This record gives sequence, C-alpha cells and structure tokens, in this order.
Amino acid sequence: MLAFYKQLTTAQFEAALATLGHCIDRCPEAAWDAPVAELKFCQVVHHTLFFTDLYLDQGDEAFRAQPFHAEHASYFRDYEELEPQRQTHLYDRSTTVAYLQHCREKAIAQIEAETEASLAAGAANPWIKFTRAELHLYNLRHVQHHAAQLSLRLRLDHGVDIPWVASGWHDCD
Repeated sequence: MLAFYKQLTTAQFEAALATLGHCIDRCPEAAWDAPVAELKFCQVVHHTLFFTDLYLDQGDEAFRAQPFHAEHASYFRDYEELEPQRQTHLYDRSTTVAYLQHCREKAIAQIEAETEASLAAGAANPWIKFTRAELHLYNLRHVQHHAAQLSLRLRLDHGVDIPWVASGWHDCD
C-alpha cells in the first residue's frame, strides 16, 4: 500500500506542478506582474512554489538551508511569505522556472523517501495539525487551487488556455 500511495501522490504532484508550469510558460509578459486577486501573477506563482517547497520539507531550518535557497538568496530575500503581511516583492520568470523544477524534483525525492512511520508522523510545521500523509494532500490542493486561479485569469484576461494534465509531467509535452 505504501508504494501505491507514493506512486499516486508523485503522479498528482507532477500533474499539479506541470499545470502550474503551463501557467508560467503561457503567461504573456504584460501579465507577469499584473493583478490576480490581491497579488500579482508572479507573486501567486512564487507563493504557490514557496509553500509547496516548505510543506515538502522537514521544518523551517532545513527549508531555509537548502542549496537552492542559498544559490538564489536574492530571489528569497527576507522570506516575507512567512510574515503576517501581503507579499510586496516581485519575482523574475527565469528563477521562478528554476524554482518550479526544484519543487518538482524535491516532491519526487521527498515522497520516495517517505516511510509508513514518517507519513503517520505529525507535520514539521507547527501550524499544521495533521500527519505528513495528509500534508502531502493538503499541499496538492494548495497547488491546484492557485493553478486554477492563474488559469482562469489567463483565460479571461488574455484568451490563453491551459491544458488539462492528467497524471504526470510527461503529459505536458
């Protein structure tokens, strides 16, 4: 059953992140910093990836200490997403694309490394009050929520369609 859970969860992370990738790729340049609800398009994408990354990790210290974060310190700046305020920073597309790939690779590795015990354990984030297994599903819902939000803005404001991705990264070819 554990292998089955890992396979399904990995496939759905790949699909959700591929959908987000389509939003990034197909976003017109003029829309990258345009409003989407209370944030800008680039901020919504960054927020989505930031929390995907955080929820896949084993706590705040490990999260901040990742090599990707050290290599892109100017992209993460002061970690404003962890503060109780609305984001103000804007994010460049090329680093955001690299961050998407980082999150994709991390999801694959983290889910593969899970054991029955680790999935049954509580989440490392103090504000999350459920197991790591449920955190993965919560994380997926978060990615899907924002991918849908971005897809709708692209369709309504720019006539850009985002294709359905069924179960993995290979569907976006």
